[in-house]
Amino acid sequence: MKRTVWVLTLLIGGLHAQAQQKNNLTGGQWRGELERADGNNIIFNFEVNKKADKPVIYIRNAAERLAVDDITIVQDSVFIRLPFFDSQFRAVFINDNQIKGVWIKRLADRNLVMPFAAVNNGTKSYRFKTLVKKPVADITGRWATSFSDAEHKRTVEAVGVFKQEGNALTGSFLTPSGDYRYLEGVVDGDSLKLSGFDGGYALLFTAKIDDEKKISGGKYISGVGAPRIWEANKDATAALAGNSSSELLKQGVPPKLDFTFKDVNGKPVSINESRFKNKVVVVQILGSWCPNCMDEMVFMAEVYKKYKSKGVEIVGLAYERTSDFTRSQQSVRNFMKRLKVEFPVLITPVAVSDPQRAEKTLPQLEKIPAFPTTLFIDRKGEIQKIHAGFNGPGTGDDYEKQKKEYYDIIDSLLAAQ
Repeated sequence: MKRTVWVLTLLIGGLHAQAQQKNNLTGGQWRGELERADGNNIIFNFEVNKKADKPVIYIRNAAERLAVDDITIVQDSVFIRLPFFDSQFRAVFINDNQIKGVWIKRLADRNLVMPFAAVNNGTKSYRFKTLVKKPVADITGRWATSFSDAEHKRTVEAVGVFKQEGNALTGSFLTPSGDYRYLEGVVDGDSLKLSGFDGGYALLFTAKIDDEKKISGGKYISGVGAPRIWEANKDATAALAGNSSSELLKQGVPPKLDFTFKDVNGKPVSINESRFKNKVVVVQILGSWCPNCMDEMVFMAEVYKKYKSKGVEIVGLAYERTSDFTRSQQSVRNFMKRLKVEFPVLITPVAVSDPQRAEKTLPQLEKIPAFPTTLFIDRKGEIQKIHAGFNGPGTGDDYEKQKKEYYDIIDSLLAAQ
């Protein structure tokens, strides 16, 4: 922590010395860069508007617009607190159309810090410049993808889903634990570039497009982590191998949950309370630090409005970065407020990093394989279906299929006697 404070002091202090006394976050299309030592900077875009004479930022990734309104300007400094994932920007004004500082993401035992700079381009908006007018191929469609570390010691199978219009490219990658949300970029000749930033994820993907059937030489950059490599082959039937409910349920243990955890107000809530009796119950295992959980939570809020009157209850179980209830309480409460969640979200006393998190909280499960993981419980209180991960709206058709699957499960449980 001392080193983090020293680094922040040095970065911000040096910038203050350069900065002029400006205090205008001017409206327009901004291009931001999270700077890495290896030069693989993570690019994203945001728009600045005014609301009630106060600046509002909209972080843009493909079709997503993430509103940020917690902005404080003090003399030549600007502090931008992002609505989710416990992260923020601290920067100074170099001039009316340029800021420079750091992005800070608060983790369990340390802060992740990356240098940050942004420039206002007025009405012009671009993420990556294209140098070659014509792409070598149109890569729209599904791609069987493999991500590996540099030594190929660990490989994760994924599915790339892309939509290309001329040089413009959007899409995402589906993985066993969820998707990489909204990605946006370009195809420049035989070069692919995609990036995304939402305060939780800070991602950059590059690769060479060999032809319409093969992508090679890919680099996958996440935050300050070491680059990973990836490649992909066109495959219209590409799909992930999921965990089945039977594999996740502990054998010899009744598939009936029995837990009591505190809600965001500190009140103990039990799954055995009358509000859950003889109801179809959806239990959402999540974390306020988890971008995929945010996507599922938005959908779950819709499900609750549609099905509450039909005999469906939803309860969230939050596994936060630490077991500190006060810290978790603040993060989860903000998460619920921003997403307008009306059902209870309970805070487990176990940190997400605890290898015994399932054993200590949900002993009916062999493991919690991903965040989010969703449990579907029948009127008898027994687990009937478990779904690991969530394909969010950035995945297009896969998102629609995911929603239909959830609706079908709930409808079938409601229809069962």
